[in-house]
Amino acid sequence: MNLLIKKLVKKKLKISFAESCTGGMVSSAITSISGASKVFNIGLITYSNQAKIKFLKVNKNIIEKYGAVSHECCFAMVKNLSKISKANINVSITGIAGPKGGTKQKPVGLVFIGIKKGNKIVIKKNLFKSKNRNAIQKATVKKALQLVNSII
Repeated sequence: MNLLIKKLVKKKLKISFAESCTGGMVSSAITSISGASKVFNIGLITYSNQAKIKFLKVNKNIIEKYGAVSHECCFAMVKNLSKISKANINVSITGIAGPKGGTKQKPVGLVFIGIKKGNKIVIKKNLFKSKNRNAIQKATVKKALQLVNSII
């Protein structure tokens, strides 16, 4: 984590997050490191569909058609976060941390992580095997930070 902060500082990059199922854990992981103020811009916890619609301007039709836990919603979240934050790197996370709420089509552990750097947007679909809520959240934080590290 220290190395990630140092890398962001060295490259003069700002980062912002829009989190759903991690409830601010990624933002917390970054801000717990000294020097984070040089790189951390915004951390939004848009847990409810209403928050995604109101603050991130996710079109409600996307949520109605595809669901909040979808490639399409994650894409809209990260794209619109970048407009609000003006950060160089924007990250969105939406998923099902469980232990309830999963379906056959969208099981517990399904998490989408979106990263936007410049004009490039990458959405990664993850299926974490654990059925433990905290383990899924921690795995998501780790994966999101690994993805950020790999694109900077």
